[in-house]
Amino acid sequence: MTAAAFRLTLAQLNPTVGAIEANAEKARHAWETGKAAGADLVVLPEMFLIGYQPQDLVLKPAFTDHAMRVLEQLAQDCADGPALGIGAPWREDGRLYNAWHVLSGGRMTHVLKKHRPNEEVFDERRLYAEGTVGEGYVLDGLRLGTPICEDAWHEDVARLLSQAGAEVMVVPNGSPYHRGKQATRIGLMASRVAETGRPLVYLNMVGGQDDQFFDGASFVLNPGGELALQMPFGEEAIAHVDLVQREDGWRALRGEVVPVPDDWEADYRVMVETLRDYLGKSGFSRVLLGLSGGVDSALVAAIAADAIGPANVRCVMLPSRYTSAHSLEDAAGVAHALGCQLDEVPISGPVEAAGAALGPLFEGMKPDLTEENIQSRMRGLLLMALSNKFGEMLLTTGNKSEVAVGYATIYGDMAGGYNPLKDLYKTRVFETCRWRNRHHRDWMMGPPGIVIPPRVIDKPPSAELRDDQKDEDSLPPYPVLDRMLEMLVDEDCSVAEVVAAGFDAETVRKVERLVYLSEYKRFQSAPGTRLTKRAFWLDRRYPIVNRWRDPS
Repeated sequence: MTAAAFRLTLAQLNPTVGAIEANAEKARHAWETGKAAGADLVVLPEMFLIGYQPQDLVLKPAFTDHAMRVLEQLAQDCADGPALGIGAPWREDGRLYNAWHVLSGGRMTHVLKKHRPNEEVFDERRLYAEGTVGEGYVLDGLRLGTPICEDAWHEDVARLLSQAGAEVMVVPNGSPYHRGKQATRIGLMASRVAETGRPLVYLNMVGGQDDQFFDGASFVLNPGGELALQMPFGEEAIAHVDLVQREDGWRALRGEVVPVPDDWEADYRVMVETLRDYLGKSGFSRVLLGLSGGVDSALVAAIAADAIGPANVRCVMLPSRYTSAHSLEDAAGVAHALGCQLDEVPISGPVEAAGAALGPLFEGMKPDLTEENIQSRMRGLLLMALSNKFGEMLLTTGNKSEVAVGYATIYGDMAGGYNPLKDLYKTRVFETCRWRNRHHRDWMMGPPGIVIPPRVIDKPPSAELRDDQKDEDSLPPYPVLDRMLEMLVDEDCSVAEVVAAGFDAETVRKVERLVYLSEYKRFQSAPGTRLTKRAFWLDRRYPIVNRWRDPS
């Protein structure tokens, strides 16, 4: 193409952390696709070569040396054709950088990230040195500037690049999902476009890594705020963008604009995709879970069926003397509706054996929570035995409300390898079940229709560890509890602020106490899908031993 026209190929792809050669091969394929399409530049996301986030893995010299060797080879492999922009670590003068590299004609130009995020799930200031803002780089007569991810959340980098002559901004990202994130991205990038008068190409990674999901949804904005391109949410895609030079500057020609899903669909897809990638990248093809007949395990079963197909999901009912007939019926109804295998392993015998073994030591003592927890731990023991025997990852099913206040048994129902509901409050669990019953998408591998019977959603929640037990015997009603937790955990409100919002002071203090006391449980809990800006793990790091309580 001439200098008056420039074609970008945007590769919204899913890398795997540490799979450096495999990620490089993905990059080569994207470059070949761009070459065939007549691209001038093929763009890949932030840290694509090593996967994101690598956390402290990037501090290991052997790891970064490996990545730099592969990067240099990639430059040679892609010398004859369009330039290739790809994220990878770079070490220079004894300092490690989060960098993005332009490979062209066998040579490399390095862009070094300036602003290192140090909030929410990010901890980049302890990993990387601060880069400097350069003058951009020239390809086929067009000067481009590349603010790397966080750099574009601040006005200075784009402004300095524009002042240095950059005519188009290309922003590679590793931006993980949380509810409402896309609107924030669009708003901030629109600000950069308004400030510079330059078109902006926002390329985001896609795919799951541990608790995080990189949701793609890449886009291109023209001066004036026009959305010229919107790539799909939650899936790999390659798109070509044609930039043309006009009297008033460069503009992107309009391409496909794929609708972005609403929060309910986005949350559900993120739970499905994070589980799918966590299993696939960990080497698991099958899962199992305890199916109680309750709403949480039913939703996890649906998520698992949609992620890897019903034939790869084993549901296990583990009834005790306290298990109701309707729970058995409801569990069977869920498994049948989804098309999953359902096994039954009664726990009454093993629980009685445990009681007999402990009897001499417990003699003269009244049954209490100890005996209830033995039931839960027996279920965990049996489920882990099945997991070991059949090579199936055990999924846990506790929602964010339960995880927050410790309404779960460590080494019991908390046993397992992944928890899709870890950041989903109970009130949202109910509504998500209703959403799944009403909707089916082509990315779901489970069947359409009502897969969670209405009775499962509508009945009062119960752990069924004693006669006539209900969750509300131990906890406030979930609408009340969840709003208090949102204020205490997600919004960092004081006890006084929660009380001022209309909640009972004694109940608020009880909930606060449970949140702090349960930190040791969360420290040992399975990882799970991040849906909010205040998920338990990297978003919220509290001491396990903590004697402070809010005096307000």
